[in-house]
Amino acid sequence: MPSQDRPELEKDAFEVSWDGDDDPMCPRSLPLFRKWTMVVIVGMGSFCVTAASSIYTATYAQMNPEFGISGIVGTLGLSTFVLGISLGPLLMSPLSEFYGRRPIYLISWGMYVIWLIPCAVARNAETMIVARFLDGFAGSAFLSVAGGTYGTPIRRVYQLPYALEMDILYPVKLREKARALRKDTGDDRWKAPMEKSTKSIARKVGLSLLRPFQLLIFEPMCLLLCVFSAILLGVLYLFFGAFGVIFGDNYGFNLWQTGLSFLGIFVGMIVCSATDPLWRLVHARLIQRNNGVPEPEFRLPPAIAGAVLVPIGLFWFAWTTYPHVHWIMPIIGSGIFGAGTLLVFTGIFTFLVDAYPLYAASALAANSFVRRLPVIRIADVQQTWLPVGVKLTRFPNSRDASVPVSVFSTWEAIAEA
Repeated sequence: MPSQDRPELEKDAFEVSWDGDDDPMCPRSLPLFRKWTMVVIVGMGSFCVTAASSIYTATYAQMNPEFGISGIVGTLGLSTFVLGISLGPLLMSPLSEFYGRRPIYLISWGMYVIWLIPCAVARNAETMIVARFLDGFAGSAFLSVAGGTYGTPIRRVYQLPYALEMDILYPVKLREKARALRKDTGDDRWKAPMEKSTKSIARKVGLSLLRPFQLLIFEPMCLLLCVFSAILLGVLYLFFGAFGVIFGDNYGFNLWQTGLSFLGIFVGMIVCSATDPLWRLVHARLIQRNNGVPEPEFRLPPAIAGAVLVPIGLFWFAWTTYPHVHWIMPIIGSGIFGAGTLLVFTGIFTFLVDAYPLYAASALAANSFVRRLPVIRIADVQQTWLPVGVKLTRFPNSRDASVPVSVFSTWEAIAEA
């Protein structure tokens, strides 16, 4: 937006703001090395929490006989962990927008490590199930707050007027700057915008906690994408529970061979990651065609491509899980599915961050909450004839493949309304 078209913000002389990107306290001014260090640390934390959720499925063969429990009871440890991941962001993401990301990360990671201990030394199923829930709840910050962390110091939200962007995207850092000014000058009149509110802290926190639900209720596109990603994640976790049955029972794989069968999904996601320069080029072309003005829906092309690959991978996998078909065929199908899954999640997450820049963490918390709910279906996988069960999952994904296309074509009209 040209500078002459920007609205003039009425500020008093003691309202703290940024002195441009060169302001030493502004996240934009961080050295590139420090920015990428933050990305790596938060990314590794997210990887550890995600791995802890699914690696649990490899313990069924040893844990169930040791605790004397059935297969369905054994899966409760997986379901409760994912339930914790679903509920945790509803508390931690809004709090991170009020208190900042760093304290949330430190508390979350500390509690995550602590609750791993009872999981490791559990003597019964009850301890395992409860500890898994608390562990998932504690570690959930790295799966929702991370989006707000990446979006703040690294990318500029160009669709906002620059003056507005600098003021609203870093309210916590502005508060820190105001506190530093008050300490250095001894003048208590220096205030950040968020400090001028007359609402009590309890009311502010309460409103922040309601924000993810407000996005789900009043933002139909947010809800639609959250439901789509929920179905997709449910199918992904169904894969984790199904591999032991398919490759153990159908193909006679032992434990370590069954573990290696997950490489199909891994390789598919790695190959998909290599296409990132292509999607950056597509994004740049879309901005160019729109007279240099970016829109949030320009982040959705990867999700559109992934929504096509997902049902293809499911069809391939479903029709090749028979003993008379070579074992490499379902692994190839899982690789196609894995590539599509990563593309869909990448497109949806970046769209949510761009569409709701001020409340990116809350938008991702809403997505995380809805996305984790279908995972309870995993408990039924051992009670279903597997080829039929996997085939049934392909139909909703075939239908839902149109969701990113619908959002891409209608977002601008809905946003203007």
